[in-house]
Amino acid sequence: MRLRTVLATVTAGLAAATCLTAGPAAAATRQDHACSSAVSLDRFSDALDKTTYQGAYVGNLSALAADRHGDLAALSDRSSLFTLDRRTLRPTGVTPLADENGGALDSEGLAVDFDGTRLVTSETEPSVRRYSRDGRVLERLAVPSALRVAPAGRATANQTFEGLTLLPGGRTLLASMEYALAGDSAGIVRFQTWQRTGDGPFRLAAQYAYRADDGLGVPEVQATPDGRLLVLERGFTSGVGNTVRLYLADPRQATDTGKVEHLTGQSGVRLIRKTLLTDLAACPSLGATAKQPQPNPLLDNIEGMTITGRDTRGALRVLLVSDDNENPAQTTRFYYLRVRTGL
Repeated sequence: MRLRTVLATVTAGLAAATCLTAGPAAAATRQDHACSSAVSLDRFSDALDKTTYQGAYVGNLSALAADRHGDLAALSDRSSLFTLDRRTLRPTGVTPLADENGGALDSEGLAVDFDGTRLVTSETEPSVRRYSRDGRVLERLAVPSALRVAPAGRATANQTFEGLTLLPGGRTLLASMEYALAGDSAGIVRFQTWQRTGDGPFRLAAQYAYRADDGLGVPEVQATPDGRLLVLERGFTSGVGNTVRLYLADPRQATDTGKVEHLTGQSGVRLIRKTLLTDLAACPSLGATAKQPQPNPLLDNIEGMTITGRDTRGALRVLLVSDDNENPAQTTRFYYLRVRTGL
């Protein structure tokens, strides 16, 4: 999503954070820095900030996904898909993306399927397309009419499919809207799913409703190995900075809202349950610096997230990335978290 200002209430002190000394910003390395009882920050890296690769700007990063070959796929919202070495973050490839007519995408969500093809959302329509590894469009999934950008539907431009994830087993694909549809209550965002049988095509399936905190939107969602979701919520206030919170959410008992025209708090609709894991403002800064006001200099416009594995104690290793919007006042920053979900 291109940077814009939204009203957000910045809260701090959700959990005690331990600030310890750290090395240079690009290589802070201490373990177990607590952001909360559930989340710790291992380190961060600014290594790719304001860099290029084969003439492509390595920034505007809106999504991450673990590649089956062991590398990372990193999606730019300017129609580029990078391959990164997982250990060093060094770019090893870049693939341009386009729609069926060769037009640019506002590419925001990314998932890598079992066969190595890439599923990519674009906020423009919105859309979900399948791409080959060399960037050819292979398939375009159906999208409910209400989720389309007005006047075709009730979504607002630049506020549609931001997150994309495959649930365990690979049979269900889930995309998260960033903000509410016209006619829905503020803060209520819709999560759309598609299902498939075997290796067949994805077809429209259940839809769920999720309530974001006041003034925040949903830039990313990732499925955990047990079928729950890690959900990022984010906002920006000029002169104050970013609010970024990480939630654990469970859609398994939520109501299918696909046929509910307007979500306005009516009885009988069970929202996706969520539990706060941390507000990232509570993380130790580890020597990070910010180019504009922030409640914690570690923060920036965090927009991408993927789960890369588990540590020896069973905590999820979660990698986040910020979208610098190709703006000198922002930073492309990677964040290495450990997340405990046994709540």
